[in-house]
Amino acid sequence: MNRERGMSSLALVLLLLVLGTLILTGLNQQLASFSALVGSESRSVQEQAFAQSALEWGRAQRWLLQPDIQCKQRQTQRVCLRLLSEARVLLIAGKNDLMLWRTGEVTDGLIHFSPHGWSDFCPLKEAALCQLP
Repeated sequence: MNRERGMSSLALVLLLLVLGTLILTGLNQQLASFSALVGSESRSVQEQAFAQSALEWGRAQRWLLQPDIQCKQRQTQRVCLRLLSEARVLLIAGKNDLMLWRTGEVTDGLIHFSPHGWSDFCPLKEAALCQLP
């Protein structure tokens, strides 16, 4: 009888080890998934901040009224201004797939950007005009 009790105790310990291993494996997979999600979100926030910074830097630059498309670059920031008409301009900044735009008007030979801030969708019907050249 003592021998049978030892085997059942051993079987119970082995069962607990197997269940513990399965639970820890599942938790490890969930942690890896969440870690990848947080990394992706972090990169997205960094790209958004980079694009907003580039757009603000471009807004503070002095732009000419000719040529129709002008670009300026500082380190890795590239911002372009597109003259849409004699009275309208579009400032474009972006990194990778994230692009931001800011519209503006030409008044008395000076460019004034919209006080409403940037847009994260192309404000024009023709999407090709919203791309960085």
